[in-house]
Amino acid sequence: MRVGRCINNGPIEALWGTLKVEKYYLHKFETYEELKHAIDTYIKFYNNERYQETLNGLSPKEFRSQAA
Repeated sequence: MRVGRCINNGPIEALWGTLKVEKYYLHKFETYEELKHAIDTYIKFYNNERYQETLNGLSPKEFRSQAA
């Protein structure tokens, strides 16, 4: 068995923490389908539109288009 490294889980733990604070805790979901749709929508938003400090205040989509 391989020893795990905490740095491997860092980015996904940060994503889940942000998702819970910005989406999950702010809404009450009646069904699993509503929750699944909200998570899918949030992940698309997070990856394409959410402004991020580490990208100089740009969204990932804007940052990628600048690099091209």
